[in-house]
Amino acid sequence: MNLKENKYAQYYLVQEMMGTVPTVAKFDPDCSKFVADSVRKTGRMFFSGEGSSRIFPAKNARRVSLRWGLAADIQTDGSRQAAEYDLSRFTVLVDSNSGRTKEALALARKLQAEGNKETFSLSANPDTPIQQACAAGHVLGCGWEEAVAATKSVVEQALFCESIFWQLAGKDMKAALKGLPEKLEQALTLQVPAEVVAWVKGAHTIYFAGYNDGVAEELTLKTNEITRRKSDFLEGTYAVHGIEEVMQEGDIVFVVDPIESEYEKFQSVFQGAGVHVVAISTKQTPFEQTIVVPDAGELQPYVYLCAGWNVLVEVGISDGINLDKPERARKVGNEMQ
Repeated sequence: MNLKENKYAQYYLVQEMMGTVPTVAKFDPDCSKFVADSVRKTGRMFFSGEGSSRIFPAKNARRVSLRWGLAADIQTDGSRQAAEYDLSRFTVLVDSNSGRTKEALALARKLQAEGNKETFSLSANPDTPIQQACAAGHVLGCGWEEAVAATKSVVEQALFCESIFWQLAGKDMKAALKGLPEKLEQALTLQVPAEVVAWVKGAHTIYFAGYNDGVAEELTLKTNEITRRKSDFLEGTYAVHGIEEVMQEGDIVFVVDPIESEYEKFQSVFQGAGVHVVAISTKQTPFEQTIVVPDAGELQPYVYLCAGWNVLVEVGISDGINLDKPERARKVGNEMQ
């Protein structure tokens, strides 16, 4: 996709996806320092929120922390489930793009009533009800999005959450961050094979398999919002542990960052089943198609996410869908009244 052709540029969704590039370029890693200071005191971090505000931001940050072997206890769940927990000893980040999501607000107010002074908010709007219920908050620099499907805000939310652990680990990620915008732009504008678009359009169900870091799961959600097609997230190697029993001929599986030692297993399970397998990777793979993206090192998940968006936009454009306005989905899924 690109902004030079009207078939793309006419949509806020595409404009906002491409807006990810300058959003990342101006991101300040020190903006999350106040949350990191809290985690240093509590030793515990809990991320909550709904949908896109939590899936990639929270799970990507948790994976980073665990890969680096940090001592902090990192947990995440949706707001209603989180409300059942004793979070009195946790630093809590309530993530809501609008700052008005009903479930997230209920959690923030519950923690406020319980006297938790280490509850913080993250949203795209200033002075929101959720921020008012928290000890402090951060407002995203990307601004409010017009399209229903959140995009650039998801990336900035994820950078904020991940940068908490950059602070805790004492890692200077500014050099890696500086090179990221160019790689995101490449992923957003690379040519998606027409064959892959046709496979998606012919599938009964579109599957995304990959690490539990929010990338494949977030692309599953975006598939529903952008292409109006059924999709499913298959964590890790779940794709070859039973789900193949109900896959139909013509279905497609996108394997995000495939594990090399699992190549043969994936091929043997889907060979002859009529299920297309497409990898999104930094290198060529033995699958039917590989969408090769730039290598961004520690920040690679952001590139994979943008490449997935690119595929979904091409499918939506091919179908003549209004990318900005799903028929049923709302900008704020469950807004406070």
